[in-house]
Amino acid sequence: MSDCLTAANTLRTTKITQVITESPSVKTYVFRDMQCAKAKPGQFLMLWIPGVDEIPLSILNATEGGEISVSVKAVGDATQHLHRMTVGATIGIRGPFGNNFTQTHGNILLIGGGTGTAPLLFLAKTLLEQSTENIKLTFIVGARTKNELLFIDQLNNVCQKGRLIPTTNDGTYGRQGVVTEPLTELLNQEQFDAIYTCGPEVMVKKIFEITQTHKQPLQASLERLMRCGIGLCGSCVIGKYRVCKDGPIFNNTQLDEIKNELGISKLSLNGSKTPL
Repeated sequence: MSDCLTAANTLRTTKITQVITESPSVKTYVFRDMQCAKAKPGQFLMLWIPGVDEIPLSILNATEGGEISVSVKAVGDATQHLHRMTVGATIGIRGPFGNNFTQTHGNILLIGGGTGTAPLLFLAKTLLEQSTENIKLTFIVGARTKNELLFIDQLNNVCQKGRLIPTTNDGTYGRQGVVTEPLTELLNQEQFDAIYTCGPEVMVKKIFEITQTHKQPLQASLERLMRCGIGLCGSCVIGKYRVCKDGPIFNNTQLDEIKNELGISKLSLNGSKTPL
């Protein structure tokens, strides 16, 4: 194991410094960790909830000063326990792990669903910090209802000179429908230099199929069951890839290699394939 990976894989304890309620089911947790301050958009960390479990989380923000943010939806025992934790509580951190989005400039499209919007917001901010003049930014963000849309104020700031297209299933905010509908319209009209997406895997699969049809470049962040974060346990395998080590960012070619599993099945806790 390289010195860099050894450092990332060493468990560090830290304290929660801020808790922000983003929606009825999502909270953002802020803490300090100098190792994760090196994280690039698309990478993830493992957050240990003492006495409960360790969970993988995409990184919403990482500053040179060591302030790290992650957004967490309460969906199971571990995340519900985390949602009950407050400022000053102790957590454990490993990471950052995995690869990152390959950054470029030009005409850029980002498509986020749910908490999958978090790493894309990190990416968008980073792209704009590097070069605002050479980037045209379009951001499609989706949720079931207005109350579940995340980071709208931040997205509006990021997209001041671009386009923000919010969608809700019930039409309570923005356009009624799902993110693939405005995506198809955009791809019928223009060519993008890069398309980035993160969200539910069923959504990612549909976006992959649409971008393949239009022969446009895609980078997708995948989320799978992860236990080790460093490619040893095999719980996150999809096709020939380990999402934690070979990903979590995959391009068109790689997604095509795993299309028979993408959005269809995943490994369960006992190692058997289960439908998504």
